[in-house]
Amino acid sequence: MLFDVTRSELTRVFGEDRLSTLPATAFPPSAADTEGARLLRTVGVPTEAFHLREPDEGSGLLPLVQDVVDTEDFEDAPAGAGQWPVIGWLLNAHLALDPGSGKVLAFDADAENVQELHTDVSSLIQVALRFRRLLEEFTFSGSDADSGGSDEEADFERLEREVELIRQETSRIDPLPFQDDFGDGETVWSVISEEIAMGRHFEGGSPGARSLYG
Repeated sequence: MLFDVTRSELTRVFGEDRLSTLPATAFPPSAADTEGARLLRTVGVPTEAFHLREPDEGSGLLPLVQDVVDTEDFEDAPAGAGQWPVIGWLLNAHLALDPGSGKVLAFDADAENVQELHTDVSSLIQVALRFRRLLEEFTFSGSDADSGGSDEEADFERLEREVELIRQETSRIDPLPFQDDFGDGETVWSVISEEIAMGRHFEGGSPGARSLYG
């Protein structure tokens, strides 16, 4: 694993009821014994940060890439990608697990584009964890009644620095989630990080949501 992600860490931050996992029986034989499948089965992901794909009600299996997109439309699709399990959805991309390399790839059906998004599933969990935690813990000064007013520009500069820190610290270990920094095109996580820095994705009763939206 690139990142040391554990169930206890996620439980400490989000609680058991806000974590999603996949059953072992959901994976095809080619992926069932991989490290990525084990992490999705035993560690899971924060529910609000990343949507795991529901297994088919009839077969109990995850859909394969060829079930959700026409792989012939993707000129840069790796050989055999049609047989990989689709583990989730992020923005407009289907995320698939490559059982051979352990990588997570994003298939964007609208753009007919496929990108390597994570070197392994631990990287996916780590990025989801850090962004979700930022969204739940970041406080704008305007949300504090005793702050004497809000310096909105300073708040957003601070938020942008926090987002950039996640990007930089992730990229030192796994360059794929934000590989547009290296001139390889914008990734799904790059789009999400830019939106978070602009004040989007704050939800519910978080300090950020209360100060931004009232």
